[in-house]
Amino acid sequence: MGFVIEGVLVRHDPVGLRLPVLFDSPHSGSVYPLDFHHLCPDPVLRQAEDTYVDELFGAVPTFGATLLCALFPRTYIDANRAADDLDPKLLDGRWPLPLRPSAKSAGGLGLIRTLCRPGMPLYPGKLSVEDVAARLDRYYHPYHAEVAAAINANVAGFGASWHVDCHSMPSCGDGGGADFVVGDRDGTTSERAFVDLVVRTLRAHGYAVALNHPYKGVELVRRYGKPGRGRHSIQLEVNRRLYMNEETLEKHAGFAVVQRDLTALAREICAYAGSRTARRAAE
Repeated sequence: MGFVIEGVLVRHDPVGLRLPVLFDSPHSGSVYPLDFHHLCPDPVLRQAEDTYVDELFGAVPTFGATLLCALFPRTYIDANRAADDLDPKLLDGRWPLPLRPSAKSAGGLGLIRTLCRPGMPLYPGKLSVEDVAARLDRYYHPYHAEVAAAINANVAGFGASWHVDCHSMPSCGDGGGADFVVGDRDGTTSERAFVDLVVRTLRAHGYAVALNHPYKGVELVRRYGKPGRGRHSIQLEVNRRLYMNEETLEKHAGFAVVQRDLTALAREICAYAGSRTARRAAE
């Protein structure tokens, strides 16, 4: 069972016993809206996707977790940016609310991207205020509403929630050669035991794992990770070279290995959440 908003998101509900665990993939969407009129070639645009991340974590509902995946592309609107992280120079008019563009937004990578890659504009001109507002209403807010609803339901039913925000990173980026980067915004979005479990499990599979460098976690863990209230959120980045050709976007033989190891990680996370909630109930 699950839930779908066509072109926006799909939620895969737990199979059997439900546990207070949410995995979400906000950047694996590849359903491009018809009104997305961009300049750059499709193959270049698609390299911004977290290609196959939803598939890598596809087995998590079998362990009792919820899996939420965006269907829209991050280049259209980015669910992992704040709703006010918008460059006003992109707009053809005045935005009705105060804006707080970040350094990412100034560099073309905010809520609405302005660049496909450095030096390559995404749009031929400015976007209308109405267009951007419609993207927020149709795509961004419904996605966040589902994340919030899943976490709130976990807390209401179990007293706590564990959330993994799933991403991929380019091998030529700032990852410093790491296979995985775990981010908890310098210890502010999750209990340390959960972070340690993820790091330890991945290292046991032979991977090089970094913590909070260079990816600390962005809007989804910032907004929903409140460990003092039993809401534990981490961002997990997997290096794309481990499982795909980054130019052609084709899977290679490593895909099955990474998928197997991430399935094992999901099993460990769900077991951890189950033991924590059982202990909490017994107290």
